[in-house]
Amino acid sequence: MYSNIEETMKFKVDKEKEYVPSEILISVYKALLEKGYNPINQIVGYILSGDPTYITSHNNARSLIRKMERDELLEELVKAYVKDK
Repeated sequence: MYSNIEETMKFKVDKEKEYVPSEILISVYKALLEKGYNPINQIVGYILSGDPTYITSHNNARSLIRKMERDELLEELVKAYVKDK
């Protein structure tokens, strides 16, 4: 099995990709649209309730949106809304 049990083993773990909130929202929006849902209603439902079933698992959207806290997503939406006002 191992030639020398005294040798130090080194394992490399890749860092998880850092996600940009706007990219997450756009990806989730597109996935919901592709599945025939109203993306605005579904995303609002998720942000208000925290229930991940509002988001489709299509294109890994449910997993993706859960990579960020709901308050961070809401903050991103407010920033985008008032950006040029």
